[in-house]
Amino acid sequence: MQRTQDTQDTQDAQDAQDTAERLRAVRDEVADRFYERAEVVRTLLVALLAGQHSLLLGPPGTAKSEIARELTGRIDGAAYWEILLSKFTAPTRMFGPVDVAALARGEYRQVYEGRATTANVAFIDEIFKCSTAALNETLGYLNERIYHPESDGEPIHCPLIGAITASNELPVGEDTAAIYDRLLVRIEVGYLADPSNFAELIRSAVSRPEPAARTTVDLAALQHAVAVEVPAVGVPDPVVDALCSLRAALRRKELVASDRRWRQAVGLLQASAYLDGRATVAERDLSVLTHVLWDSPAQRPTVEREVLHLVNPDAKEALDLSDTLDELEAQLDALAGQSREVLSDWVIKQAHNRLATAGRRLEKLRAEATAAGRSTATVDRVTGRQRAVRARVLTEALGMDAATVQAQL
Repeated sequence: MQRTQDTQDTQDAQDAQDTAERLRAVRDEVADRFYERAEVVRTLLVALLAGQHSLLLGPPGTAKSEIARELTGRIDGAAYWEILLSKFTAPTRMFGPVDVAALARGEYRQVYEGRATTANVAFIDEIFKCSTAALNETLGYLNERIYHPESDGEPIHCPLIGAITASNELPVGEDTAAIYDRLLVRIEVGYLADPSNFAELIRSAVSRPEPAARTTVDLAALQHAVAVEVPAVGVPDPVVDALCSLRAALRRKELVASDRRWRQAVGLLQASAYLDGRATVAERDLSVLTHVLWDSPAQRPTVEREVLHLVNPDAKEALDLSDTLDELEAQLDALAGQSREVLSDWVIKQAHNRLATAGRRLEKLRAEATAAGRSTATVDRVTGRQRAVRARVLTEALGMDAATVQAQL
């Protein structure tokens, strides 16, 4: 009997490892399809593994819907539902239209198939344009995975694992603010920063071969991971202490998150560790909280600094270098319209040395982080920003063409 149980435990562990490996492959493949979106893709996967909802916040044309469709399309056997909301969207359009044939027979019932009511994963675009009529049902759907039929029948329990939502703007008014509060993960998505990536994007409009690999994960395996494997990931005392310290640091900055949000965030930490193939949460997983503990985008940099100050000194210094890059980019914008001589003088006297120094330091920070086993995600992101600013300087200040710049980078 004991041998049978040990065999089953071993098989369960192997299945969990296989699911995590497949999800990492999905992460890498999807990130490879979208320039400058690796962290976005990983964070969406972590939210899904934690059974939580996420928000992609950014202007139109930043691949929000494409990323959501590509990611959710990698779940074999999942019922997918997508909708673009407006102020006039009726609840029945979301959760089930009236069965006209049944109505002709004097029966009132709704058709749920293919609607939110039966979906395992969902993408809700323009989430904050939710109509007043649909608001309460949408909240119930997101909060409790429940829909109350129009006929006042028994509540329907929906099989939703998690929803990816998107918006071009923050909510206005208390009604939509209630929905905003239920979206645990909030990810800012902007336009491409690196001119070389922009050049590749333009080339891809003409011809971009389909990737050879397209890894998927079975719905049942994902559901088991969400319900069993992720909650089993250990959360050691040092991580709990780090969360307490982070809460205190943010409160000193007058950034206060609800107790519910902090508690739900633990599941994200577990999901982050699971995705990386670890059985225990580490302090590096706290970096996902940079997408959780702010209300307005203006607060996000402060949250990010406090998180990284606590868990990753390499990343904190990388953010300081990012400030230097912001300053250089602002100077470049201010010099728009100046003569080539003025721009060249600025490059020689200021931009070149500061960009080179930042690049060398970022290389060293990455090497130190790798040697210490720390995450390099933030260092890599700032390195990408350094490349982007350098490319802008070369193209806009010195007049080099994009192909030459890309070759140099």
